[in-house]
Amino acid sequence: MSSARILEVRDLQVTYDSARGGVRAVDGVDLNVHRGEFVGVVGESGCGKSTLLFAIAQLLSPPAAITGGSVLFSGRNLVTLNDKQLRAMRWRDYSVVMQSAMNALNPVRSIGQQFQDTLEAHRDTPVSDDRAVEVMRLVGIDPIHLKSYPHQLSGGMRQRAMIAMALLFTPDLIIMDEPTSALDVVAQRSLMVQIKELQRELGFAVIFVTHDMSLVSHFSDNLLVMYAGQVAEIGPTRQVFDSPAHPYSRGLLDAFPSIRGPRVELTGIPGSPPDLAQPPTGCRFHPRCPLVKERCLVEEPALYPVGTAYARCLWHAPHSLSLSDPIPLQIAVETA
Repeated sequence: MSSARILEVRDLQVTYDSARGGVRAVDGVDLNVHRGEFVGVVGESGCGKSTLLFAIAQLLSPPAAITGGSVLFSGRNLVTLNDKQLRAMRWRDYSVVMQSAMNALNPVRSIGQQFQDTLEAHRDTPVSDDRAVEVMRLVGIDPIHLKSYPHQLSGGMRQRAMIAMALLFTPDLIIMDEPTSALDVVAQRSLMVQIKELQRELGFAVIFVTHDMSLVSHFSDNLLVMYAGQVAEIGPTRQVFDSPAHPYSRGLLDAFPSIRGPRVELTGIPGSPPDLAQPPTGCRFHPRCPLVKERCLVEEPALYPVGTAYARCLWHAPHSLSLSDPIPLQIAVETA
């Protein structure tokens, strides 16, 4: 993997307007992505994963808006660019693969027509069908299907067609929002292997949102765990899986079955994610945390270094040994 950094997200904040006031769905997220790197993003539904991706790609629409921070892509702050400037960069420098290809593709235009629309929209010079044929072959689809309509393709082929469209200009970064969620496990693995092979061949970076821990464990280089709009833990994927530093990361892993090692009972994380219109004081995870201490109820943690990773947990804060004894979980829930 190259050491060149192509994306720097700094203190990114996204707020949704609502009748109850502003709802901070992404709150102070920092993220670096290097050329050729595969970054997985995991967390429960509603934790801000997709909002983060849409903010990075500058695809948010009202009532959501970026209210703070910066997104530096190849040295340019995407937050400050106008629509014309962003249009010149989209698909050429970075592209997006949406969660549901059936909804993202136009049902009344063939795959080839939609590829041609993309080429014409993002390149000024005349184009031919040669590039569309090339990228279809890259993702393992017979170019004859350029004449097909989305409903004529299987779910896996539609997702591959979306990835092919994202590769039309060979961008430096591809942002993927749960592209495997509608596929069976065999199709999921086949698609992920294809993505990794293309990444090694073409050298692009990937930000990949998923609920499937097995996918990121096998295919990602670094892992970002989100909770309640914040980064709960971030670091090398193997370190996070082998030695999770945040109780939330541990809870996600304990709820996921392993095919290796001794048989263990799966456990869930008690409670529900917080209401971001009125987030808990202190650590946002404290109402559900089995390691909660009194200090957690009032002091908001920062991201603290743990080996080569970072965790938003007061157990890793300087002088954390001065924390009081653990308190019963039900007391934390009642206090929240």
